[in-house]
Amino acid sequence: MSKLKIVVLYDRVLVDDDDEPASGDKSPVVRTLDKKEVEEEVAETLTKLGHEPILYELDGTQKSLLGLAKAECDLVFNLSESFAEDDTADYKIAAFLELLGRKYTGSGTHGLMLAQDKAVAKKIFAFHGIHTPTFAKSFRGRLDFSHDLEFPVIVKPAREDGSIGIEFSAVVNSIRELMERIDWLHANFDSPVLIEEYIEGREMYVGVLGNEKPEALPIVELDLSKLPEGTPRIAAAEVKWGKGTAAYRDTKSAIATDLSDELVQTLHQTAVAAYQALELRDYGRVDMRLQPDGKVHVIEVNPNPWLASKAELAMAARKSGRTYTQLIEEIVELAVARA
Repeated sequence: MSKLKIVVLYDRVLVDDDDEPASGDKSPVVRTLDKKEVEEEVAETLTKLGHEPILYELDGTQKSLLGLAKAECDLVFNLSESFAEDDTADYKIAAFLELLGRKYTGSGTHGLMLAQDKAVAKKIFAFHGIHTPTFAKSFRGRLDFSHDLEFPVIVKPAREDGSIGIEFSAVVNSIRELMERIDWLHANFDSPVLIEEYIEGREMYVGVLGNEKPEALPIVELDLSKLPEGTPRIAAAEVKWGKGTAAYRDTKSAIATDLSDELVQTLHQTAVAAYQALELRDYGRVDMRLQPDGKVHVIEVNPNPWLASKAELAMAARKSGRTYTQLIEEIVELAVARA
């Protein structure tokens, strides 16, 4: 591939530790910054590939949007997830790039919107015969949609990702706990709430690469077995972002090695079906629960998942024989070919 001028687009949400919680309860656990952020890794990799990367921060101001519109490039490597502290605005950023006529990596507006609204995504899964936990959706006392549910259930924002709003306390066992959790989510996120059947089982992640013929990557498992007794076995915000805690330290992702060929095939086929059902592009990750009886449930689909070299997608890519550099190169090639 010839040398490309590539804008590496990313965002920052600065969290003020002095901010008071929106309700009387504790504030949500939020994502913490790494020593080297993913945009730096991607930019360094693009340089190794012979391209000319330009780091560009979308800081939530109109000025940064204007600067992006003026930036000359052959491709935008889209790592942005929010705008002006609104982490549901990823599809709006993609739409802005489309209005500018820019080529960009990752899912388009359709895929980002469908995956973001977990209730809509579940309805699409049901249409395609893809197993997903039964659920109800509610916002400020209004029940928009409901299946018959039995406790325990997991209660989470309907339009967040990265486990934000899903602490261990998200799993509830009574009407009182359910009402308290809904009230806390409304106060802190002002978002519709998803009330979902809690599925006991193993947490499986399947990365998918490609467009016309998507390829499922080797399966990664988040091992939750070392969580303290009585703690729900979920990929809670404490597990993902609670640095310095036992929950963060004792939960690790690794390639799943004890699965039968039949189970691997089922997980791969389910992942590709979910990826295509939500119209994802270039790369994605499908999060599933594997029950002891072998039944697979899709929990959610992640467009443009975390691309750090130590993250699950890169881990799966390495197992498939790709280096991190080759993974980034393939994403660029997919975006250019598609555009």
